[in-house]
Amino acid sequence: MTEIFIHDAVRTPRGKGKPGGALAGMMPEELVAACIDHLEARGRPVRARAERLILSCVGQVAAQGGHIAMVAKLKAGLPATTAAQSLNNFCAGGLTAIGIAHAAADSGQSIHSLAGGVEMLSRVPFMADNAAHYTATDLPDLSRYIPVALAADLLAQAEGITRAELDAVALTSQSRAAAAPAAMNASVVPMAGLTADETPRTTSAASLAALPPAFPGLAAQYRSILGDAPIDHRHTMGHAPPLADGAAVALIGPADAALPPPRARILAFAEAGGDVRASLTAGFTAMERVLARTGLTLEQMDATEFMEAFAVTQAKFLRDFPVDPARVNIAGGHVARGHPMGATGAILTATLLDALDHVDGRYGLVVASGAQGVGVAMIVERLGERL
Repeated sequence: MTEIFIHDAVRTPRGKGKPGGALAGMMPEELVAACIDHLEARGRPVRARAERLILSCVGQVAAQGGHIAMVAKLKAGLPATTAAQSLNNFCAGGLTAIGIAHAAADSGQSIHSLAGGVEMLSRVPFMADNAAHYTATDLPDLSRYIPVALAADLLAQAEGITRAELDAVALTSQSRAAAAPAAMNASVVPMAGLTADETPRTTSAASLAALPPAFPGLAAQYRSILGDAPIDHRHTMGHAPPLADGAAVALIGPADAALPPPRARILAFAEAGGDVRASLTAGFTAMERVLARTGLTLEQMDATEFMEAFAVTQAKFLRDFPVDPARVNIAGGHVARGHPMGATGAILTATLLDALDHVDGRYGLVVASGAQGVGVAMIVERLGERL
């Protein structure tokens, strides 16, 4: 098996995903092109090396339609011979793109690839594709689409995760984001006056405790699918990742003496499906697969970026698995930093590399989950002096 590396990974700051957000005046392909320019500025001649651009995006309509990877390829001035691939794997897609690049390099289909994602929720609102599946009635009730927010409430109820535990996750995420060291923004591409994420909010234990549950009204819209069983709604807007704009791109491929030393070696990558109603558990399955493939344990991870797909996932992770909380989302997670859906997995990858550099760690884990039972995970080894 060929050793495949993350030569570098960069990301934009996350802007508020609404009109007036710091990045809202830009186009999605501009965010991707800025990331590619930044890779070049960091000594990675990606335009001369990359044979394909693999880009994740959930809302592939309007400003993000027309084959967004192709549009971004043209905007970034990549060579005409560069292949372009757009994909949608919901909120895990940015990490899926990196996994595809890994597989392409390992199989020899492409030597080096640019992989990542982009999402601008200020321009293309959530569910703007109006997919027929969202309202389809031709599937059994247990297989029909339900929003992730409802899946989060169902999971918290099924797992017995309390409102206090959710509040604790949200407070930690916001507090760590506010106190994050500059080193955790080492891979950020400055743009539109931002050098760090715009999305963190000032909060406190008291303000979190005062928030009402946010999704009873949403449940009423899906009652025909959910059935008559009562739902104890526990998630508030304080436990939900704010919608965001953002992009991230990584250069993936084998060792290359003409390039600067790569930042990390990919040790294992895995994807998993899951139950639609327990959709946010699929990331745990993918995580267990990469750990089994490497023979490593969670205790050996020096840094973990575990997607806070609502606070319940982080609460379950910290409660049920042997992890040191101080090593998980050390600069805050999605609840604070925001969720640019298709870009998320790639953004977390760039953040993980910064975290490993910051703690001088060796092994890192990134986990992402999405709607309808989508889960992706990857383990990397930071190189430093080890290459």
